[in-house]
Amino acid sequence: MNTRPEAPPPLSGLRIVEIGHFIAAPFATRILGDLGAEIIKIEPPDGDPVRGWGAQSNGASLWWSVHGRNKRSVAVDLKSPEGVEAVGRIIARSDALIENQRPGGLARLGFDRKRLQELRPGLVVAHVSGYGQTGPLRDRAAFGVIGEAIGGLRHLTDHAPGTTNLPPPRVGISIGDSVAGLYAAIGVLAGLLRRDGRTGSGGAEDGDINTVDVALTEAVLSLTEGIVTEYGALGLVRQPVGARIASAAPTSAYPSADGRWVIVAANSDLLFQRLTALIGREDLAVRPELQTNAGRLKHVDELDEAISAWSRRFDAGRLTELLAKADIPSTLIYTAAEIADDPQFRARGMVREVSDPLHGDLLHPGIVPHFPDSPGTIRCTGPEVGQDTAAVLAEIAGYSQDEIKLLYQKGVIA
Repeated sequence: MNTRPEAPPPLSGLRIVEIGHFIAAPFATRILGDLGAEIIKIEPPDGDPVRGWGAQSNGASLWWSVHGRNKRSVAVDLKSPEGVEAVGRIIARSDALIENQRPGGLARLGFDRKRLQELRPGLVVAHVSGYGQTGPLRDRAAFGVIGEAIGGLRHLTDHAPGTTNLPPPRVGISIGDSVAGLYAAIGVLAGLLRRDGRTGSGGAEDGDINTVDVALTEAVLSLTEGIVTEYGALGLVRQPVGARIASAAPTSAYPSADGRWVIVAANSDLLFQRLTALIGREDLAVRPELQTNAGRLKHVDELDEAISAWSRRFDAGRLTELLAKADIPSTLIYTAAEIADDPQFRARGMVREVSDPLHGDLLHPGIVPHFPDSPGTIRCTGPEVGQDTAAVLAEIAGYSQDEIKLLYQKGVIA
């Protein structure tokens, strides 16, 4: 039994301002907030548009409960000088700022590099945009789906050539935005280490701000394995392969008797031997042309047919039991229903029950990465618009109650 006291969250003591909307910047701050940082979300008086996305309960987005968790909401009109002043006073007492305007958008709000350096020497500023802060396309509009297309992912997730005339399917989540947010979070942490002189590059000189530049397109491209290298060396354009893996076989989704799909990944010599024994096709295991992965890739259609003929004999539950007993990497393709009931997710706190003031008891995904001595907490669910405006202006920005009241009366804050 571990009797050590629980350590504080790894990022406790850090304050990070988010001037973000939709997904990328808010996802970055959600990660940092989950790890203990204090997140101050600056949003317009009518709120971040993403608050209305997804399935609704009690007239509000359920996703927002997750997307906005562990944050404090400050609703302020940044088109007013008083609003800019208020946010500037918050930034002056913060460690980092994450934003996802188009390039130059932050400066147009009144926070150019010079002003940020005056407010908070050494501030780490992460910019997330479609194409980055430089280059000929820097000013072009983009969302995550654009990054997924330009970064090559949408091509790779297309149907296999010759199988359909349907358009290339989208990954079922906003992966382009989210991975850009993940890189922004990494960049902020690296910038904080650099600012504090804890890396080989030393600290920020003369209190200069530390800039992090993340492009949606580049974030997606960074995930696409060797597609650019293969093209540069061989002129090879990697093609979509559907449920398979282009570089290993047999790995695919196979049908069960009850209409579900089960992933089987027998992509090594040993696993192939185990699988052929399990399905009663030892004849495949001894064929010379199937002794190597390269050979199995050439005969992948034949192998998939043999595995599918076997898998169709069993319901998905029995099928996964047989594969697990044979120690072959495999799983039913989960829906949210299986995720919610999964004992492994539950045991590690990756599916958590939380209380939301608006929705009542909800399930939330847990916190990644996992620190065993400091597992982290969901301190609050997504806040109402402006829920923390007055408190933050008083505690952090140093406004008096009379000053705050006047800002409310003028419509500067909400």
